[in-house]
Amino acid sequence: MSGSQYATNVTDEQWSIVEPLLPTPSRRGRRRRVNRRAVIDAIFYLLRTGCQWRQLPREFPAWNRVYWYFRSWQRSGVWVRLQREIYRLTRIRSGRAECPTVVIMDGQSVKTTEVGGTRGFDAFKRVKGRKRHILVDTLGLPIANRVEAADISDRRAAALLIAGLKAIFPAITTVIADAGHESEILASALAEQQGWQLHIVKRRQRAFKITGLTWIVERSFAWLGRNRRLSKDYDYRVQTSETMIDIATTRLMLNRLATG
Repeated sequence: MSGSQYATNVTDEQWSIVEPLLPTPSRRGRRRRVNRRAVIDAIFYLLRTGCQWRQLPREFPAWNRVYWYFRSWQRSGVWVRLQREIYRLTRIRSGRAECPTVVIMDGQSVKTTEVGGTRGFDAFKRVKGRKRHILVDTLGLPIANRVEAADISDRRAAALLIAGLKAIFPAITTVIADAGHESEILASALAEQQGWQLHIVKRRQRAFKITGLTWIVERSFAWLGRNRRLSKDYDYRVQTSETMIDIATTRLMLNRLATG
């Protein structure tokens, strides 16, 4: 257990879920001295509070060691694998099949900071920055995300978001999206490449219809928005932004899996 008791710390039960999913420490070189649970706690703290890496409280390991683990696990795909396995466990705990059949996608434009990197101007939302595109199941749990410049169309971003997901989520049959994703090209590509049907929601359609499920993804954005690190896009690289969303999603699902 880390030396501090912040509300963002993982519980013993949550750590028992996370620890087996982390890479096995190498036996070569010097013995590892950093408490990996404290590293996880530090990253969850940073995500929730929005503090800078250098401003992590001293109760956690040194900020540069925490950042080293963050980047190392990002490069090796640990965060993605962790998110997907915890997603699978959460679906099972909820009494659902491991793989969803219906998913909903949407985008959210957010401002960037002076750090620079990829950005664009969303003329509709009047936002200069980036757009987060997420795919969620009917429980509202995000299963994939992609961050692009805010001026890239939803149709183009959706094609990039969904590409290659068929092998990971083979049971999906239906994708629900709003009118910004309406495209015969996108619908044909989904049908031919993935075997998925695209259902477009019109603004005035009645919410109780299956095509009215877009409110679910809006709620998911609200859940993610509880993390101050996601109030804007603070990262230079869009890949880092995507990792932060994966970690936020992991934290969300851990809270559902184990609270004590």
